[in-house]
Amino acid sequence: MTDQKEIFKSIVVKAIEQHKSEKAPEAEINVDSVRVEIPPKPEMGDLGIPMFAFAKEFHSSPMAIANDVAVLMKGYAESDSAVASLGEFLAAGPYVNLKLNKANASLDILRAVINQKENYGSLNAEGKKHLEGRRVMIEFSSPNTNKPLHLGHLRNDALGESVSRILKKAGAEVFKVDLINNRGVHICKSMLAYKLFHEAKGETPESLGMKGDHFVGQCYVEFDRHSKEHPEALQEAEDMLIKWEAGDPEVRALWQKMNDWTLGGVKETYRRTGIEFDKFYLESETYLKGKDEILKGLEKGVFFKAEDGSIRIDVTDVVGKGKDEDNHEKVLLRKDGTSVYITQDIGTAISRHDDWAFNEMIYVVASEQNYHFKILFHILKKLGFDWTDKLYHLSYGLVNLPSGRMKSREGTVVDADDLIDNLHADALKAIADRERDVELDADDVAEKVALSALHYYLLNVAPVKDMLFNPEESLSFNGNTGPYLQYMGARISSILRKAKEAGVEPDTSDEALVMLNTESEWALIKDLERYPAVVARSADTMDPSIMAAYVYDVCKSFSGFYRDCPILSVEAEQPKLARARLALAECTLTVLKTAMELVLVPFVERM
Repeated sequence: MTDQKEIFKSIVVKAIEQHKSEKAPEAEINVDSVRVEIPPKPEMGDLGIPMFAFAKEFHSSPMAIANDVAVLMKGYAESDSAVASLGEFLAAGPYVNLKLNKANASLDILRAVINQKENYGSLNAEGKKHLEGRRVMIEFSSPNTNKPLHLGHLRNDALGESVSRILKKAGAEVFKVDLINNRGVHICKSMLAYKLFHEAKGETPESLGMKGDHFVGQCYVEFDRHSKEHPEALQEAEDMLIKWEAGDPEVRALWQKMNDWTLGGVKETYRRTGIEFDKFYLESETYLKGKDEILKGLEKGVFFKAEDGSIRIDVTDVVGKGKDEDNHEKVLLRKDGTSVYITQDIGTAISRHDDWAFNEMIYVVASEQNYHFKILFHILKKLGFDWTDKLYHLSYGLVNLPSGRMKSREGTVVDADDLIDNLHADALKAIADRERDVELDADDVAEKVALSALHYYLLNVAPVKDMLFNPEESLSFNGNTGPYLQYMGARISSILRKAKEAGVEPDTSDEALVMLNTESEWALIKDLERYPAVVARSADTMDPSIMAAYVYDVCKSFSGFYRDCPILSVEAEQPKLARARLALAECTLTVLKTAMELVLVPFVERM
């Protein structure tokens, strides 16, 4: 339908210009303001263009302009068969609308899906990819090596992976990176707890039968409890960090061992959830570059040394004055010379651009860090890096369970592995309670259902919003959920499979496809046509919830189509129509499979 949109727009522009020459030759109009919209109700038409933008210059109401323009367009149709083949032109209030010729439009849309196959959605009307030429680096996840992934990480991972896939679908070259926060006082806290409570016993994750990240996370919780009775432990952790930065062999050896335990466990969770990266960056390897850049900036006068010996920058221009009208200063190196969090971010950003010259860099980080990224981007710009205008913070809201907010130091986090295990168990029970395909691998399907429930629920909410994750709601096979999408995919697969077993193949000939002209068929075909535009919009806004809503719309439209338009049951009397409808089901499955992948919903052929 994209071609029809452009043709419709060009005809409306022609009619507006003729209207101007006949009724208001002195008017100055901007035809670039002509935009194609989708009418709210199908009976109003399939495409529409508002006339509000021309009312002032034409000294007429938008409704009157729409009537005059529609009359001119009907005249074009009477003398030009190509224009007439588009469909019926009409005025609907202040809009000029077009009711498309369903047969012609359906043929064009389905032919694009059939020809492009899994590439459908990537190309615009000119056959080009929307983001071709863009090199996008995207950072997400960024775990700490003192604890396992939790529910907050799962939202971050889902957003990062989904946005990466959508950008790639839209034609961008994408490079996914993960910054491992593997140094700092929080790491030393876990290390001290290990030495206090486990080292003498020779306990390891293996000996205790635990994942490495779970074991180290337990140490972190143990330190928090211990420090409440022994406040001096906090200074001991600070002292250990100084030893680490000085390269103390014993501290470094323990640090490496516990880092390996955590990263091994975290990467297991990545594999399970389908999260992949092109490169891992370690804070321990980038913070020194950050320190060097801070010292260079000090020499250039970008930064200054405070009275206490720390190195700082005035960021009042970025974040405003404090409540006492004091200037805001950001510490970049402590008075003892140790780095802070932003120090390594500065070094990491520079290293990344050296490694892979991006023209856009996206940080997927919670909204709690909005202040941090304003300052980071400001500092990099002050240091003179010309690519800093291409840095973007994809800020997202918090996610919690209905029981309340999570606090890792208190051991109240919602562990990612435990959450997925629980979803898997509940999905397995739900599958057991349903009639299912005898060839079904129930355990494999339960894992995929668990992941679809988790990812879709997390992605169906716009990133900027805080949200509650409700496990029970997420697993429903009815309504706006991941399992429902999987069910519809499996249902279409079953229809195609049964048709093939009966010797009935889809008919993709023009003669067959033009027969698809009922309202239910047309509604589904129009949804399929929207896919490239939805890909482009989701990529431009970096909002997977747009894609999630689209997949749900396709599933609802297919359900309505299958309810109203029988396939195999009409094969005997109307074989060509049955096979055309089968082709429509096949096209729907093509779009559904690729769109589901973009929102991390695993496709299953049998449920």
